[in-house]
Amino acid sequence: MYIHLGERQLVNFASNDYLGLSFHPYVCTAARDAIDNHGLGSGASRLVSGDDPMLHTLEARLAHWKGYQSCLIVGSGMLANIGLLQALANRHTHIFADKLNHASLVDGVLLSNATSHRFGHLNTEQLDQLLNAHAAEKRIIVTDGVFSMDGDCADLNRLLQLAEQHETLLLIDDAHGTGTVGTEGRGLSSEYGIAGHSRLIEVGTFGKAFGSYGAFILGTHELIDGLRQRLRTMIYSTALPVAVIAAADAALTLIQSGEAVQDLQDRLSYFRRQAADLPITSSTTAIQPLILGSNEHALQAAADLREAGFFVPAIRPPTVPEGTARLRITISVAHTFEQINQLIGALRKL
Repeated sequence: MYIHLGERQLVNFASNDYLGLSFHPYVCTAARDAIDNHGLGSGASRLVSGDDPMLHTLEARLAHWKGYQSCLIVGSGMLANIGLLQALANRHTHIFADKLNHASLVDGVLLSNATSHRFGHLNTEQLDQLLNAHAAEKRIIVTDGVFSMDGDCADLNRLLQLAEQHETLLLIDDAHGTGTVGTEGRGLSSEYGIAGHSRLIEVGTFGKAFGSYGAFILGTHELIDGLRQRLRTMIYSTALPVAVIAAADAALTLIQSGEAVQDLQDRLSYFRRQAADLPITSSTTAIQPLILGSNEHALQAAADLREAGFFVPAIRPPTVPEGTARLRITISVAHTFEQINQLIGALRKL
């Protein structure tokens, strides 16, 4: 997995293409065949004339694979979260959100006009206190599944327990867990055994482990049927090109085979064993941050790695909290074990 920077070719340890499917022959051939047969653009929004039957087929496959009643495909994760929160909430709703949620969830809460309450990262005790203190007719707990900058995971069992106790909905964005977490890659909700729960709404994406583009929302039949009429970011957006859908469908077939998911877990385990002497966080996901603290230190480390032939950009505030600037290392099936060894050697020299 490489990235070109000027005339230099660097090994890319920053991509979210965790399974290396964006350039897999089976996925790329599916996209090319779809272009040959259907052209490039979809031509309209889904509710006008852009709702190709292939969309329905993939939605049904995703719902079955992920363990939900129904699924709705939308243009991107950003569009999914912004539109979903606007559709679910209004000024009478109270939303309880993890402070380190992805920007799409943060913006979705702001644009929903709901009353927002933020709890400390993964602090379910504080969440319980907030839920006790703020009663409302409609309340929603909102969280990432795998957090994109830390690689840690929400405690979905505890969150669902609180959702049931306080009669709220639970919305999780498992963009980084889908295709990577668990032996079958079905994500965090499957690992916790709560997929398909009536209080649970899940957002996933094709732009990471699937190596394609777009996103999807999972939930009950009632929820998804309602969103088809209320999700403005889908209704007023051009539908995804059929080539993109075909690529995602092919990627799902490869993920379901289990081979790519196992290859990722093997590389991740190898990286953590070999880097045990380095100050890598305790993340067990494909996101392996190295916290350096100051912006200057992180920028210098990223520059040193570029000189060594690796692309690992510095992540700084406001993307992450002050004082936690870092190198965000991501592991992919596309990395060889030799490249992983070389990266660890370069990290030791920093």
